[in-house]
Amino acid sequence: MKFEFNRSSMILLIVAIVTTIAGYAIMSTGDKTISVVMLIVAYVILFPASILIGLKKGTKANDKED
Repeated sequence: MKFEFNRSSMILLIVAIVTTIAGYAIMSTGDKTISVVMLIVAYVILFPASILIGLKKGTKANDKED
C-alpha cells in the first residue's frame, strides 16, 4: 500500500484541521456540548477518512519492491 496525497484527501485533511481548531475555540467560550461533538467528528471521522482516502493498493509486483 502506498499513501498519496490527492486532492480529495488534502481537502478532507484541511476540513478536519479547521473543525478541530473551531472545536477548541468553541470550547474556550464555555459551550462544551457542541465543541465535544465537533472534536469527536474531527478525530473519529475526518482524520481517519482523510488517511484512508489517500491509501492506494498497488499491484503485487509493486508491493514486493517496497
